[in-house]
Amino acid sequence: MPTRIRTRNIAIASVAAGTALLGIAGTAVAADNTPAAPSTSSTAAKTHTGDGARALCKRAPKIEKRLHRALARLQGKATVRGSIARLEKRVEKAKAAGHTEIATFLNHKLDHRKSLVPTLQQREKDLAKVATWCRTQNNTAS
Repeated sequence: MPTRIRTRNIAIASVAAGTALLGIAGTAVAADNTPAAPSTSSTAAKTHTGDGARALCKRAPKIEKRLHRALARLQGKATVRGSIARLEKRVEKAKAAGHTEIATFLNHKLDHRKSLVPTLQQREKDLAKVATWCRTQNNTAS
């Protein structure tokens, strides 16, 4: 029993000491943080901002290719796997065969695919703006 009490007292003392040290360090850091003079816009634009801009600029060409491929597949002919036209044909065949559950399932899938097209087109437009911005920042871009 006495070792248990001693262990508890040591743990409490350690937590109290750690809290006190953090409190002292926090006030010292807060006192050191004086607002810096605003930098010029040219140096601020080229510094690391932590928003992932450099990585996005680097990946923009690959993302553009992937978006283009996805849109080409969705907007392809009935012979193209994954195209809207092919899925429409499947829905028609399921309805003609009297498979209402299958037709319903495929119809929901078709609705989802159709909703992807405007989203991907908007992403292409946004990515074009990002690529333009990247070129003005002297980052690697398409």
